[in-house]
Amino acid sequence: MASEKPSLEGLRIDRSAIGEERGRGRLWIALAVIAVLALAAWGWLARPRAVEVRAAAAEARAGGSAAAGAVLNASGYVTARRQATVSSKITGKVVDVLVEEGMEIREGQVLAHLDDATLRKQLALAESQLASQRRSLAETEVRLKQAKLSQARMRRLREQGISTQADLETADADVDALAARLDLARQEIEVSGRQLALRRQDLDDTVIRAPFAGVAVSKDAQPGEMISPVSAGGGFTRTGICTLVDMKSLEIEVDVNESYIHRVAPGQKAVATLDAYPEWQIPARVIMPVPTADRQKATVRVRLGFEQLDPRILPDMGVKVAFLGDEKKDAGAAAGRPVVVIPRAALRKDGDRDVVFVIQGSRAERRAIGVAAGTGDEAVVTSGLAAGERVVVEGPADLKDGAAIAIKN
Repeated sequence: MASEKPSLEGLRIDRSAIGEERGRGRLWIALAVIAVLALAAWGWLARPRAVEVRAAAAEARAGGSAAAGAVLNASGYVTARRQATVSSKITGKVVDVLVEEGMEIREGQVLAHLDDATLRKQLALAESQLASQRRSLAETEVRLKQAKLSQARMRRLREQGISTQADLETADADVDALAARLDLARQEIEVSGRQLALRRQDLDDTVIRAPFAGVAVSKDAQPGEMISPVSAGGGFTRTGICTLVDMKSLEIEVDVNESYIHRVAPGQKAVATLDAYPEWQIPARVIMPVPTADRQKATVRVRLGFEQLDPRILPDMGVKVAFLGDEKKDAGAAAGRPVVVIPRAALRKDGDRDVVFVIQGSRAERRAIGVAAGTGDEAVVTSGLAAGERVVVEGPADLKDGAAIAIKN
């Protein structure tokens, strides 16, 4: 019997080992559940959140405005056809500057004075030289008159046989020599007179005057500075007193894609809208397309003139231009054709293009559109947007195409 007891002990089940295995399994299940919950929470937190925006619907309105008849739109700048940086003809030190920014300037008005001390002394020297040569000329004239009298006397004595032929020839030579000297003196006086005029011109050049009437837009020099008509090394010499702009010569320059240049013709009517005054439509007319193209940008520059100038129009202002079609051909169609109008706040710039964000469900779709001149806070859409579509009018500046959005009430 004693020998069988160990074998029965070996058949007994070890309950402690089973409990440990069950505990480990439950631990792994718990860890797996925690991991799944953590991933779900991370995914919920990391999901793209919708940004709040305000929206407005594009409206269809009856046509008939000038912008509705536009056949082409372009942007450019106001330029002055007559503009100059007024400089001096000579190099000198500025004594005073009589111009300020914004001052209206008359043609010929004195703008500045240069130091003229040396030039005045040179002018005085030239005047003295001219006076001395005139006195020398008077002396030569007297001596020539005396030589002619001696010549006549020698001729009479020679006829009487009292004097020799050599004496007569000597008298003739004296007359010819003094006559030549008199001619030389007259030429020297003429040269001195021209030198005197040159010195006077140099002195007059120290007074810098306006070449035409206009407005001073910049003051480029101060008293005590050196000024020169050419740029000098070192950067301490000015090349101009002020920049003068003829406000009556203001016009518009725009770049038109060469693919659409056939829509522009000299004399064609247009409507200009300044970026500074978006509600102000300015009648304009095409002067001419510049007969050359920019191979880098594939554009042609077009010049336009304002029908009437206004003090609010300033050089280098940004401007948008709507080129109008034939009035007789398009008058009836434009009057009955509806146009799409959106708030101007919905427009965004992408380089030279106008873009808007169109609401598609819960996403924002970036779309390029064509815009004509509008009025007030509204813009007329010529292409890329249909009436009834909603656009973002207020949202983050970094809104991207396809971004999730939530519309504010």
